[in-house]
Amino acid sequence: MEINLDRAFGALSDPTRRAILARLAQGEATVGELAAPFRLSQPAVSKHLRVLEHAGLIDQGRDAQRRPRRLRPEAIKIVADWAEPFRILWERRFDNLERHLAAEKTEKS
Repeated sequence: MEINLDRAFGALSDPTRRAILARLAQGEATVGELAAPFRLSQPAVSKHLRVLEHAGLIDQGRDAQRRPRRLRPEAIKIVADWAEPFRILWERRFDNLERHLAAEKTEKS
């Protein structure tokens, strides 16, 4: 399954879905296991899972009667790789600001 960045960022915009991804980063889990920490019904969690699956961020496995979900690390890497140049840009800007403020403080001393 391919990852669509628009769908991925749409999926990541919801805090419940981000929490589900954080849980799946620890290992695969069933809908019931994913629903446990939330005050949501299993159908509501299933809707969140469909959004994450449609975005390509998770997969559904099959283990006898269980249908555990698991994180697709390669999809998360695609999102992270896309965001990396912006992280670098902002780190540089904050470093420049820090140097500027340190220089001003030195001048005032």
